[in-house]
Order: sequence, then structure tokens, then C-alpha cells
Amino acid sequence: MAFAIQEVNNDPQLLPNITLGFRIYEENHYASMTPDVSLSLLSSQGKLFPNYKCDTQDNLLSVLGGLSSRTSYQMATVFGNFKVSQVFGHSQFPTFYQIDPQYHLQNAAIVQLFLYFQWNWIGIVVQKSESSDQFIQIFDATLAQNDICIQFVKQILPQILIFNELNSKQIDVLWTIVNSDAQVVIISGVSSALQSLLLSLSFYEEENQATSGKVWILTTQWEFSAIGYHYEWGKLKSFHGALSLTAHTNPVPGFKDYLWALNPQKPHGDVFLPGWWEVVFNCEVLKAGLSSPDGRRVCTGEENLAILPASVFDEKMTGFSYSIYNAAYSVAHALHTYMVESQWILKRGRKMPQFFCVKPWQVTLQLFPSGQGNKTGMKYEGFDILNWVVFANMTILRQKVGWVDPEAPSAEGFSINPDAIVWASQTKPYSRCVKRCLPGQARKVEEKKRSCCYGCASCPEGTISNETDAAQCILCPEDQHPRNNHILCIPKTMNFLSYEDTLGFVLVSLAVVFSSITILVLTAFIKHRNTPIVKANNRDLTYILLVSLLLCFLCSFLFIGQPRNLTCLLRQTTFGIVFSTAISSVLAKTLTVMLAFMATKPGNRARKFLGKQLIVVLACPLVQTALCASWLVISPPFTNLDFHSVKREIVMECNEGSTTMFYAVLGYMGFLSLISFIVAFLARNLPDSFNEAKFITFSMLVFCTVWISFLPTYLSTKGKSMVAVEIFSILASAAGLLSCIFLPKCYVIVLRPDLNNRNHLMRKVK
Repeated sequence: MAFAIQEVNNDPQLLPNITLGFRIYEENHYASMTPDVSLSLLSSQGKLFPNYKCDTQDNLLSVLGGLSSRTSYQMATVFGNFKVSQVFGHSQFPTFYQIDPQYHLQNAAIVQLFLYFQWNWIGIVVQKSESSDQFIQIFDATLAQNDICIQFVKQILPQILIFNELNSKQIDVLWTIVNSDAQVVIISGVSSALQSLLLSLSFYEEENQATSGKVWILTTQWEFSAIGYHYEWGKLKSFHGALSLTAHTNPVPGFKDYLWALNPQKPHGDVFLPGWWEVVFNCEVLKAGLSSPDGRRVCTGEENLAILPASVFDEKMTGFSYSIYNAAYSVAHALHTYMVESQWILKRGRKMPQFFCVKPWQVTLQLFPSGQGNKTGMKYEGFDILNWVVFANMTILRQKVGWVDPEAPSAEGFSINPDAIVWASQTKPYSRCVKRCLPGQARKVEEKKRSCCYGCASCPEGTISNETDAAQCILCPEDQHPRNNHILCIPKTMNFLSYEDTLGFVLVSLAVVFSSITILVLTAFIKHRNTPIVKANNRDLTYILLVSLLLCFLCSFLFIGQPRNLTCLLRQTTFGIVFSTAISSVLAKTLTVMLAFMATKPGNRARKFLGKQLIVVLACPLVQTALCASWLVISPPFTNLDFHSVKREIVMECNEGSTTMFYAVLGYMGFLSLISFIVAFLARNLPDSFNEAKFITFSMLVFCTVWISFLPTYLSTKGKSMVAVEIFSILASAAGLLSCIFLPKCYVIVLRPDLNNRNHLMRKVK
């Protein structure tokens, strides 16, 4: 205060020809004395007549109060009536101007500290006052928003130890703290009230030869120096490892030189300096005319301030001092603004009137331009985070370990060096209601339990949590899936039947083998085309059937490999047309057997239909071709990525487009198969030298069995297994036709050529 006023008075531009002064009253525990002090400030010096001042040079402009809300409220009842601006740490009256950062900013800073150290289970000890309930309510809401719970709240009043014993209230607070699970305790309130807690803790530790092991979080209301002046420094060992918040201060030019020039022999009105000098240097400042006391060193005023520890003498302004410094300047600038606006400062060369009187509310209007008070307070630059280290020699170091600004973006408004922090328990305390949920798990709050005391549940399928204590699991993108521990999403593998797959390789091998056998059979039939057994079974239909079966085996290659637009268009349509041609050929061969038998009967006109079975081979596939063409025009197949059918894989498939047309193609093929089976079954016992109807009946039975079992199997599989089922059905049905119809004939042609002659065939007929 003295330094700020000295700077203002020495500034010729700020308040020319005006001298500011100040009067300091020491705050005490007795709030009942506050109205008397307040009235004395409104009266002439040395008198107590409110609203009557005969000394115009002792003009009250503003009052800078302390941090105690109880005292502040007492002063407000007096100064509010006279519209005197009151600059306090915190209040709610219209003419109050808050110089200390508001509660919500400090609360947000503490929350960031908790989140960084992952503490969510805390206790609170607060000074009982008019605003303590509001503080707890606001702070609890801030903590709840960040899933931090309060285990206990204790409100305390100033108490002192009597005969080295604790009273019942002190025992209750101490018992709650020591036996709580919370390892982190917030202490809020002015030091005069919380010294009781400090003494109780030191008493407990001395009696039990053990520390509480708690981490104390001290708010900006703590006045560190007030503790050290009145009590032994050793009492502060209970706060070893504590963390405190203090308003960030910037270096003030000239302040260091001002401090080093202090002399207790010439205090210049500073009544506190001699007493402080005697305490820190263990000497006595002699007053004029007094002799040196016996056994005690006399202060010379030349003692070296450099030998004092930082906890006793700090060359920098503390957060409290910085606030007072700014408050004094705020009042000075408010007065300057009022004088400029009122045109009291005359032109250069003119002097200020010898006497003038500025009313307190006129300055108040400049402090509060809106006339309703500035509730946001003065601009500040965040909070410094200090770590308290108490050494064995009872010296104390409060070292800066971090900085936090709740109003700045989260990435820029917080910095801390955890390695520089000295903890009371040597390691960072663990203060949580339960163990943290690991990545891959999410919090699960059971009914009737507090949000901080949650359980952990593994993430369900398709979700992950990549952070500790995740509130919920998140879904992976469609093209990704969780790893087994549900911590990370990784790309899904592509699912399609490739040639490199074991299943794909087996099916390709079968297709090649069956295709080769079909070519060999076709070669044998062409080579022996003039033999009786080939002629007797209609060579043209035989060739068409063999070529159709060869194409059936080859069309399976359209289903293997990565789906493309062209292969999707061709695979089902080619399969349907080729198989329809093969079944039509079988139907035509069966009709040939029946017409040949009927033509042997006298008067039967079936002979004229012989040789016209090719019409069936052409007409039946033509209908299937028309269906496939309509399918391609109406809703053609297309490539598609299915992200959900198969876990951890993306199914590359051919979407059939119109499911109705797909089943129409299969249905028509089934219809032809059924007709062929019925006709072959009816002709199976007809007399013939080499009746194909028996073999066709059995082959169609195999064919129908394969495709009847295909439908439920096809619909119950996904991905490449679905494609493999269809390829297997194609190969199995085509192989059934090839083996049942042509193997007996190949046996005769290749292994028993002696049976392949007309005489043998005619003898069989007879």
C-alpha cells in the first residue's frame, strides 16, 4: 500500500497537485469492533462523529477491505449508507469492487488440478461464514460437472488450543480428516480462522508421531505471513507437500529497491516494520531515549535481508500485495478520470484550487461505470501453483510448480511440472473412490451409488474406449473393428473368396478337374462318334450336354476372386442360362427315349417327332435368357461392401439387385429339373438296349437334391462362405449329371469296346 501510494504521488501526470494518503487498521477476530472502525473513517481523525468532517484534507475516497466476509458484511452496513466504494476480496453488495479472482475461476483452476492428477474423491474444510454455504454449493456443482465427488465438508470457526488440549469441535474435524478415504483436502478461508486447523493437525502429529498423509489444497484466501508471525514455523510441517493457488503476479519495477531501503529506525509511519524486524532478526528496535535491554541484541537497521529465507522475506510481490497494489492504482485512476471529466484540471500553467472536496460516490461511479458495481473484478492473469516444502531446519519454501488460467483454452491455460513437486508421502497420492477403469472398459454407476464410486464394464462388441475412466464406449467406424482388448480400432480385412484361400483353391482345383474330365469325355465321344452306342443316344444332344456341362464347371470361376462390376453382371446370368441349356439337353434326351419306344408301336405317330428335340434345347434356355435380360434391365447386380454381416471383416459381395429376379432364375431352373426328373422317372423301365432314362433319373435326383439343400445353406451363410456354397452346388450338380449319364457309356467305349457293336445291342433288345 505504501509503495503504491508513493508511486502515485510521485507521478506528475496521474494526479498533479493532489496527494493521496492512507490509514491502515489491523483486522482482528472481533467483528463487533468493525462498525466503530468504519465510523472513525467517516469522521475527522481522532473523533467519532459520522457525517461530520471539518478536515477537508482528510477526505475518504475508498476503503480497501480484507478477505473476511464477516468483516466485509459489517463494513457494508455502514459504508453502503454513505455510498463509499469498498474494494474487498469478495462480496455481494452494490458498491463492492472485487480485486480477488472470483470463486468460480478459482474453482475451475482447482478442478483442472484434480483432473490432471486424476483425483475424484476429496474433502473440504471451509471457514464458516455468511458466504461459506454459497461457496460449497457453487464448488460442488463445478466438481459434479467433472465427476469429482466430495466425501466430507467441515466448516470451522476460529479456535485456539487451551492447555494444550483440543475442544470437541476440533476433535470432530480432525477425526473426520484423519479417518477419511479422501487423500486430498481443500482448505478455504482466511488464515485467522484456519490456524485452528493447523494447530490441531500439529498436535495430532506430535501425539501420534505420524503425519496425516493428506495433500492439502490451499486457496487464494490463505495469508501465509499471518501464520508465521504468530506461531512457530514448526507448526507448518503439517502442510509439507501442500499445493496452493495464488494470483499470478508480474514483476513491479522499483519494488525490490523499495524493500531493501526499509529501515526499522526510520519506519516513516510503518508501525508494522519494527515488530516484523524484531521477529525475523531476533533483536529489539530501541525507541528514542531507551537503554539496551539485558541479554538481547539491539537492532541496528543494517541487518542483511539477503540471509532471510524466501518464506520470511520474498523480494517479489505476493498475490495479496499485488491485488492491493492494483486496487490503490484503480482508485487513483478513478479519481483522475472523474477530475478530467469534470474539467477540474485547468489549462497548463493554472493551479488547482486550494480546497476542493470529492465525494466518495463520485469516485465510485468511475470504479463502476454502470452504477451497479463491477462484479467481475480486476483483470488477472491466472493462478500460480505453489508447492510447500518444509525443511528440517523449519524453513519453508513455496516453489512455483505450475500455472493455470481457467479462462484460457484448455491446451494453453494449464502447465505443471509434476517432477518438481515434493509430496508428503514421497509419491503422488491416490485419491479415488474406486480404482480407475482401464482402456477397453467404461464406467458403470450402480444404483444408489455416487457417480465417483462406479464399477467397470467391458466395452460391448464393436465399441472401444481408448482412455482411462471413459464415460462410455464409442463405436468404431464402419470400416474398422476393435482389437480383442477393445482399446483401438483397426481396419477390417476384406472378405471375398480368393484364389489364395484354401477353400478357393480347393474349389478351383475341382472345377479344373471336372472341366478336364468333361473335355476327355467329349473327346472320346467325338472320336467314337460313329460307334453304335454314341449314335443310339443322339450325338447332337450329347455334344450340347457335354459342352453345357463344361461351361457349368467353368462359370464357377466367375464367383472366385474380388467382385467386379462385370463379374457381378455375368455370374448369375451365365450360370442360369448355361444350366438351363444343360437341363434342357437332358430333357431332350429323355424325350428321345420315350419317342423312340412309342415309335415302335404300330399306328403311333410319335415317329414324326423324332429328330425335333433340338427345339426343346433352344426354346427352354431362351426363356431363361429372357428372364436374365429383364433382370439386367430392371435391377442389375452390383458390387457392394457389407460392413456388418461378418465380424471384423468387410464383405465384398455382389448384391443381386432384384432378389425376386434371382429367385425367378433359380425357380425356372428348378422347374426344368423337375420336368426332366418326372419324364426320366416315367421312362426308366422302357425296354431298350441301352436305356439312358435310368441314368438320367438318378442324375436328376442328385441334381434336385443338391439344389434343394442349397437354398437353406445359402441363406444361413455370410461372406465368402455363401459364395463357396453356390460354387459347390454348381460343381456337385454338374458333376452328378456328368458321372451318372456319361460314366457308364465311357466304360463301354474305353474299357469294353467289344460291347460297342450293333449285334450286341440288337441281341440285348431281343
